[in-house]
Amino acid sequence: MKNGNSKSAEIRARLSHPIIDSDAHLAEYEPAFFDFLKATAGSAVVERYKSLPDSPLHFRWYRLTPEQRREFRAPRPIWWGHPSGQTLDRATSSLPKLYHQRLDEMGLDFAVIYPSLGMSMIHLGDDEMRRALCRTYNDMYTELFREYCDRMTPVAIIPMHTPDEAIAELEHVVCDLHMKAILMPSYARRRLASKSAQGFWLDNFCLDSEYDYDPVWAKCVELKVAPTFHSPTSGMGFRGSISNFVYNHIGHFAASAESICKALFIGGVPRRFPELRFAFQEGGVAWAATLLSDLIGHFEKRNREAVSNFAPEKLDWPLVRQLFREYGSEYGDAALARLGDDRSDLLWGTKEDAANLDEFARCGVKGREDIVKMFTTSFFFGCEGDDKLTSLAFDTRKNPMGARLGALYSSDAGHFDLPDMRDAAHEAYELVEDGLISEDDFRDFVFINPVRAKTDLNPEFFKGTRVERDVAKLLAQSREPAAPSAAANQRQSR
Repeated sequence: MKNGNSKSAEIRARLSHPIIDSDAHLAEYEPAFFDFLKATAGSAVVERYKSLPDSPLHFRWYRLTPEQRREFRAPRPIWWGHPSGQTLDRATSSLPKLYHQRLDEMGLDFAVIYPSLGMSMIHLGDDEMRRALCRTYNDMYTELFREYCDRMTPVAIIPMHTPDEAIAELEHVVCDLHMKAILMPSYARRRLASKSAQGFWLDNFCLDSEYDYDPVWAKCVELKVAPTFHSPTSGMGFRGSISNFVYNHIGHFAASAESICKALFIGGVPRRFPELRFAFQEGGVAWAATLLSDLIGHFEKRNREAVSNFAPEKLDWPLVRQLFREYGSEYGDAALARLGDDRSDLLWGTKEDAANLDEFARCGVKGREDIVKMFTTSFFFGCEGDDKLTSLAFDTRKNPMGARLGALYSSDAGHFDLPDMRDAAHEAYELVEDGLISEDDFRDFVFINPVRAKTDLNPEFFKGTRVERDVAKLLAQSREPAAPSAAANQRQSR
């Protein structure tokens, strides 16, 4: 099979730096996975998994009549999500050996491999099955990728319904399997505590959680694994169309990414664990640029000092009565006489506990500089090659305080978003060809940011890989003291 005869390969040949793909995908080969699962957990778990009513193995939607879909409000699931029109690509996405062989053709030096079925496994509510599936997945893919670790590494999937199960799996995948990349869910779906209540809520692990997850973040620091998140929300909330997958799909990864990113920030996790680097995959960076601006705007108007200006007790009631008498005649005398009665909490305010006034207390920021620094240091954002809004990450005119956001090139190879794997690097480089980002921006996108996202916590992440030498050179440069400015040199000469 010939490699290197693609536009992506030609682009890579012109570059002086590697291209690291932070989010390619594997399409799990079901027969092999079920063999592993049977050996790990027994035949009963295999059959239970196959028979789950909402399993991605057999979508429930197709077993319902149109009337039942409407009655149960069953969201239309993804359909035709893998590139069957490219037979070679479809096989590649399930065969690590072939994947490895075709990376040059894709223009890639190194790829972090995410699951397909595995993304749903970490969200299952059945404790026994969730843990068995995650353990099986991690054991199996460690074995499958062992020979190809010079250019690919699979993520381990970490269940998070409780801190204990997360810590147990983290220790297994790092200490026993020597895996170095992880995928965590953005939320855990939990039943409401009241027996009389119907429904569920989404636990984001950081804010108002069922448990204290600080031991999990501490374990990540100890084991030097950077958390990444890649959770679906298609079919939930406003993404619940019973007839249109596109409606359900657009923005759903960005929605879960924004939720966990916002919770991490407001919950103060980066403040308590500044060593950690968090990545949010396949949602792009536009939502992150908006969130950064919104966090600054809300801080400036709702920090403890600013929000005190809105306290109801600051209202000058004699002046209010005077103004209503002068300008409120259209309400009528009877209504005006009742001014102050029937006051709604929304319009006139509530009595608040002073201990609850500072909603930024946990994150510990004191000004917009702190927000920008934390956001641009701790967070990274996976962007697909065809996403033109990736350019926002590098737009210092639009981002607050000239911030450059940590965009990560994420091809989504193996899924429909990349119809032809040979276009991986070329699709991303079109941002340069179209004048949306510079060559330096592109280097940050495909090399420097992916390296930072992993090596800030684990400097040895790329050891033994094809990109080891380039990464070592980059890290050495970053450790060198900055050259003195011309002004400093003049001061020294005096």
